[in-house]
Amino acid sequence: MNSIKSVPARVLSRRPGHSLEAEREQFDKTQAISISKAINTQEAPVKEKHARRIILGTHHEKGAFTFWSYAIGLPLPSSSILSWKFCHVLHKVLRDGHPNVLHDCQRHRSNIREIGDLWGHLHDRYGQLVNVYTKLLLTKISFHLKHPQFPAGLEVTDEVLEKTAGTDVNNIFQLTVEMFDYMDCELRLSESVFRQLNTAIAVSQMSSGQCRLAPLIQVIQDCSHLYHYTVKLMFKLHACLPADTLQGHRDRFHEQFHSLRNFFRRASDMLYFKRLIQIPRLPEGPPNFLRASALAEHIKPVVVIPEEAPEDEEPENLIEISTGPPAEEPAVVADLFEQTFGPPNGSLKDDRDVQIETLKREVETLRAELEKIRLEAQRYVSQLKGQVNALEAELEEQRKQKQKALVDNEQLRHELAQLQAAQREGERSQGLREEAEKKASAIEARYHKLKEKHSELIGTHAELLRKNADTAKQLTVTQQSQEEVARVKEQLVFQMEQVKRESEVKLEEQSDLLEKLKKELEAKAGELARAQEALTRTEQSGSELSSRLDTLSAEKAALSSEVQRREAELLAAQGLVREKEAALSSERQRSSQESAELRGQLAGKESQEQELRRRLLDQQFEVLRSTAAEAERILQDAVAKLDDPLHLRCTSSPDYLVSRAQAALDAMSALEKGHAQYLVSRSDASALVAALTQFSYLAADTIVNGGATSHLAPTDPADRLVDTCRECGARALELMGQLQEQQTLHQARPGLVRTPLQGILQLGQELKPKSLDVRQEELGAMVDKEMAATSAAIEDAVRRIEDMMNQARQASSGVKLEVNERILNSCTDLMKAIRLLVTTSTSLQKEIVESGRGAATQQEFYAKNSRWTEGLISASKAVGWGATQLVEAADRVVLHTGKYEELIVCSHEIAASTAQLVAASKVKADKHSPHLSRLQECSRSVNEMAANVVASTKSGQEQIEERDTMDFSGLSLIKLKKEEMETQVRVLELEKTLEAERVRLGMLRKQHYMLAGAVGAPRDEDLGRPSAAARSGACKKPPLAQKPSVAPRQDHQLDKKDGVYPAQLVNY
Repeated sequence: MNSIKSVPARVLSRRPGHSLEAEREQFDKTQAISISKAINTQEAPVKEKHARRIILGTHHEKGAFTFWSYAIGLPLPSSSILSWKFCHVLHKVLRDGHPNVLHDCQRHRSNIREIGDLWGHLHDRYGQLVNVYTKLLLTKISFHLKHPQFPAGLEVTDEVLEKTAGTDVNNIFQLTVEMFDYMDCELRLSESVFRQLNTAIAVSQMSSGQCRLAPLIQVIQDCSHLYHYTVKLMFKLHACLPADTLQGHRDRFHEQFHSLRNFFRRASDMLYFKRLIQIPRLPEGPPNFLRASALAEHIKPVVVIPEEAPEDEEPENLIEISTGPPAEEPAVVADLFEQTFGPPNGSLKDDRDVQIETLKREVETLRAELEKIRLEAQRYVSQLKGQVNALEAELEEQRKQKQKALVDNEQLRHELAQLQAAQREGERSQGLREEAEKKASAIEARYHKLKEKHSELIGTHAELLRKNADTAKQLTVTQQSQEEVARVKEQLVFQMEQVKRESEVKLEEQSDLLEKLKKELEAKAGELARAQEALTRTEQSGSELSSRLDTLSAEKAALSSEVQRREAELLAAQGLVREKEAALSSERQRSSQESAELRGQLAGKESQEQELRRRLLDQQFEVLRSTAAEAERILQDAVAKLDDPLHLRCTSSPDYLVSRAQAALDAMSALEKGHAQYLVSRSDASALVAALTQFSYLAADTIVNGGATSHLAPTDPADRLVDTCRECGARALELMGQLQEQQTLHQARPGLVRTPLQGILQLGQELKPKSLDVRQEELGAMVDKEMAATSAAIEDAVRRIEDMMNQARQASSGVKLEVNERILNSCTDLMKAIRLLVTTSTSLQKEIVESGRGAATQQEFYAKNSRWTEGLISASKAVGWGATQLVEAADRVVLHTGKYEELIVCSHEIAASTAQLVAASKVKADKHSPHLSRLQECSRSVNEMAANVVASTKSGQEQIEERDTMDFSGLSLIKLKKEEMETQVRVLELEKTLEAERVRLGMLRKQHYMLAGAVGAPRDEDLGRPSAAARSGACKKPPLAQKPSVAPRQDHQLDKKDGVYPAQLVNY
């Protein structure tokens, strides 16, 4: 903006004082003009100067209150291009606007979400882009509100990033996931835009392509910062967590890396981006997070926005030099007198004119100086930016070297500590290496076993069953081992008893032998005594007794040695018995220990099995509870739509409502069966979850379509239908609440929802049309008849146009002949295009009947799809009638008895009728059918030909109509004033007449729709048009302060406020 350094005091003294209200009014007016120029329905990119003024406005008022006050009043639901450009401007405002803009946008999240949901349900190319863009904006608002350290432009230093991430690994992990989600939304928008565009260079130079590509500049800026931050955070995570835990993060990063690299490469190849933004190039492969030193190799991508060429700004009044209010009558009369008769007494220019010229010259000089200063500042700024970039690159390189040195130092220190520890460990465990290896192998085997058990624990239900079977097998093996231990124990007991018996037998034999020897010894002793007595009695037998004594002593020695040997054998037997008893006791202790261990393992397995069974029951109920909660939210959303003003625009047919209600009743039976099965066996809730999911969707669909059907129904049935839908929703919500609690689960009665569903079904059947204009058996013949009649009417129209062409060549010449030939030629091309469209529609209709009737006849197929057949018949009649009217209008125009506007209206009517015929044929056609593709091409051709008719008619009208030149040079001042007042009166009369005609046109179309709906079933136009109450309540704009005045619109600019309703088709 130009500025003035010095202003004369006299000029400043004559400047009128501006109050704060005037400044606010001027600000609001400027913002309104910028918003209306930036956000419009033209398929062209948003101009930077308008967006820049809006952004400066947010900094001026420190928020986006004014922007949102005007943005809420924009008709965003009526135009997808308008919504797309609104999202673009909002993205720029979020990035470059005042920081308080974020909080203002948070208060309007619902408006942004509603626009995205609305266009997401419609099959519109820009609408799908708007849906993706709104999700990105909501994600951006949520992220920056949760992390205020990151500005909306995402430009922060690495120190701020480190401070935001902190040292808690959980915070780092969560921040990384949120940035991944942020990046996914950005990449999804770019992929959606490129999917709709051909990547050829020419597309980026067309206004339609640039309109789609313009928001990607902000996407590129966001993605470059998000990529750098995610790399930093990933390296930080890998320094704190093991690599296996972060495998999912690495996979997600690699996928985003390849998508982002492909996005940058495709954008760099387009000429549109080359002059607006310098896109960085990413490396060939993603960073290796498993190697810490790879962080030093990472290069931050830098996006550079070149300096923009100064656009032509609209002139602004910087100084007011008016001396008084311009509306005073004496001043006006004096100025007119001076202009008519010249200045009095031939005086020269006064001082004020001289000051004005002087100020103008000073302003021009200051502008030149300011332009020179601005160019020099730009040059300095570019130089400083280059120096800053070089310093940043050098700083980044130094930081990388420092990081690399730190990493190398840490690695060397870690390796040194490892070597020292290994040396100490080797010195300490040299003698115990084999035992340590055995323990390590045992620990490794135990670790593998524990790992296998862990994988088994986190398995599915089938794995749990298999584990149960394995546990049963292990129990069987344990029992078998116990039996084997018992058998071995019995064998050992038997062997011990046998050894005892043998020892007892040996002891008895030895005791008997000892007693015998004792007896023999006693006998020998007796004999010895007797011998001694005999010796004493007889000295004669001494020699004999001595020899006999020697013999007895020898025998005694032998017997004593034999006794010693027997005693040694007895001691050996007793030692053997003691060894057997010790072995038996140790074996008994070992068997008892093994039995105790096996019992402990068996008890652990049983407790583990019970814990798994309990967890399975809890998981099944948790799945059921979460499903019931989600179903409750779906039903609450459906019930809330009954009171939603935006839902008043939605309509539905009774036939569709009946089909939805019948499907919900069928799902009700499955829900009751699944509930009964779950109460019997709570270990399997799959049947109940599947039935609950299907029932909640169908019940919510039935409630929504019930409310939509009530918008076209009479008052009493509509009220009863809405009340029944509310009752159905209340009972379904009560059922969902009971299914979420363990205590009330067995008290749940799904059958209570059946009664309101049956009521909805009955009301839908009552709202069906009771009669048709023709019998269903005659529909098939009537379709062929109408299509043939339409073709005949078009052929007749072509012949009549050729006859009119010949007559016009004979009756006229010159400009009139040229105009008539151009109009009739365009009409002929239009008729040919319509004839080709009708022929293609007939072929597509035959294909639909042949593919859909199956074993039924053609009449039965038409009778089964009577609504579709009636729509086809209505469209065919409309096409034939429109062709006839166009020929008659052309005939009157050529004969100079009609109006050119009649041709324009007829062309529009034919385009609408052919669109109705295409839509009616497209309802049941296969989307891959070649006939459908040809039909769509023919429809586009008809629209082009109709546009040619309108264009040729308008150009001919401009050539023929004579325009009088307005010469007011001979009128005096009083006559000029009188003529001006009369012209103003005439303008007011014409405006009043135009407004009355618009109201009359709206009433005529409304009555036409009402009559078309009263004949039988609701027509396509009624289904596509909201009710009067809904239209009056939903289309009313909130009052906006200081809106700029809008001039009266032409006929082609009429909208719903003027009583003009677009004809739409509803597919059954």
